[in-house]
Amino acid sequence: MAGFLTTHVLDTARGCPAEGLAIWLYRVSGNSHRKIAEAVTNADGRTDGPILPEARFQTGTYELVFHAGDYLRATGQAGAEPLFLDQVPIRFGMAEASHYHVPLLLSPYGYSTYRGS
Repeated sequence: MAGFLTTHVLDTARGCPAEGLAIWLYRVSGNSHRKIAEAVTNADGRTDGPILPEARFQTGTYELVFHAGDYLRATGQAGAEPLFLDQVPIRFGMAEASHYHVPLLLSPYGYSTYRGS
């Protein structure tokens, strides 16, 4: 199986997918970050395709940056500035060529993630 990376965002405060949330993907090497992809979530809270498709997959360290603050402002959930959560980075490793799914469960004052399927 060739590797690829998918993600999605669920708004746990509102109990629905987080539509319109920008996500940037970086490849990390030491102190270097290189942006290699960006996407915006659709009505299902997912990107329209893998954020890192099979043709571009490499093992290594990556970071997804979820632009939660813009989403929270747009949905009327942002509190006072500065926001408690603005950009949410999740750094993770992919050690083998398989499907990695890294979702974000988001509310204005907390988040969690896991390796999904």
